[in-house]
Amino acid sequence: MIIRRYGHFPAVLHMESACCAGFITLPQAFGTNIALISRQDDSLISIREVYKVSQKLTSKELLNQLTQKHYADAKAAKERGDLVAWSTSIAPQEFCEAMGIEVLYPENHAAAIGAKGGAIPLLQQAEGSGYSLDICSYARINLGYLETLDCCFENIPLPDLIICCNNICNTLLKWYENIARELNVPMIMIDVPYNYEYEVSQERVDYIKGQFEEAIRQLEEICARPFDYRRFEEVMKISSEAAKTWKSAMDKAALVPSPLNGFNIFNYMALIVCMRGKPESIELFKLVAEELDELYHNGQSQFPAREEYRIMWEGIACWPYLSHTFKTLKDYGVNLVGSTYPGAWTLLYEANDLDGMARAYSGVMNNSNLKKQVDLRTTIIEECKCDGAVYHLNRSCKLMDFMQYELQRQVLNITGAPFVVFDGDQTDPRNFAKAQYDTRIQALVEMMAERKKLQEGK
Repeated sequence: MIIRRYGHFPAVLHMESACCAGFITLPQAFGTNIALISRQDDSLISIREVYKVSQKLTSKELLNQLTQKHYADAKAAKERGDLVAWSTSIAPQEFCEAMGIEVLYPENHAAAIGAKGGAIPLLQQAEGSGYSLDICSYARINLGYLETLDCCFENIPLPDLIICCNNICNTLLKWYENIARELNVPMIMIDVPYNYEYEVSQERVDYIKGQFEEAIRQLEEICARPFDYRRFEEVMKISSEAAKTWKSAMDKAALVPSPLNGFNIFNYMALIVCMRGKPESIELFKLVAEELDELYHNGQSQFPAREEYRIMWEGIACWPYLSHTFKTLKDYGVNLVGSTYPGAWTLLYEANDLDGMARAYSGVMNNSNLKKQVDLRTTIIEECKCDGAVYHLNRSCKLMDFMQYELQRQVLNITGAPFVVFDGDQTDPRNFAKAQYDTRIQALVEMMAERKKLQEGK
């Protein structure tokens, strides 16, 4: 084993063993006390088995450091002349990771810009260039950034290639195609047909797998070297393990009372999007799970109020108003314990199983039929013991908005849990009204309180 420094951020462990060969980057925060180990089986080598943590970090501290590392690694790669890709949020990053390509996620970047209050200048830049107000605000922020290369958050380097997968919406297709044309860079497209049936059919799996094979061919051409199948197998193992640990940690929200402040799901989500193919993400979600277990066993919670009511939150967060939407719920003792977010990145498959990988990327929530969508939300409400639900009618996300009306009706009929709907947008602050949100939450609390009285009186 060889330890060396990599820039000013992490140490790098070069590992040669029966189970793994390659580089695993480790955050510098883990200290320099090294525990040399060897393992001869095929299980993942834990960062904590390599580094003895000299000063324990909280999950929040580690999340912040890993987020900074994510952007710093991409900038360093660009400066070295290595390839950087821009990718949609639930695309098969495994292929780029296997070839050592740093991957950035414009949707995640746009969300961070919105959360920091910097959306308006970029939205206006894109709209001034002719992009319609009806286009997704993530797209408009990114297209505005493409013209200015400046924002209130991290400035990210331009891509050398584009990875697009339309399993969550078709807006992505034209948005990323436009970037590729503007920058004259290659685009790898993974077309995922909508699942009208409850399960993903073998015909769809075969179709998607064929595109995976074409993506490998394209990457070999772009990188001018053979595809690294050995590294690909490692990345598949890491990605699937990251998905498992992510879901395991987020499932702690179902405990009563919940040790998780549900709005922290929106924060933790950054790493499952950006670093799902890297072992550091596994360690973060293990740490989150440990913290939540400790809080629960001590009768404590991240939620800074008494948990009077539990809700399911349907839809993307209102990033510019994250604080307001949380505080309004907190003031009524309402904790967000159920969400469709954890399942969206729970992409599980076996290493070297392209069929399983194709099925996982096809079976994501947004690409599922109405019956499966209803079953998912019904299960969340029942398993998380939710007293009600909040539906965000997101102007940017037309696909989900059109389905929401029928979802609301069917989920209510099955669960009996009351719900409210509020108008908003994921990153355009002009499409959200605090007063409307507040009165809708007040109405929901009144309905949940009345329902509890009726249930207690039985």
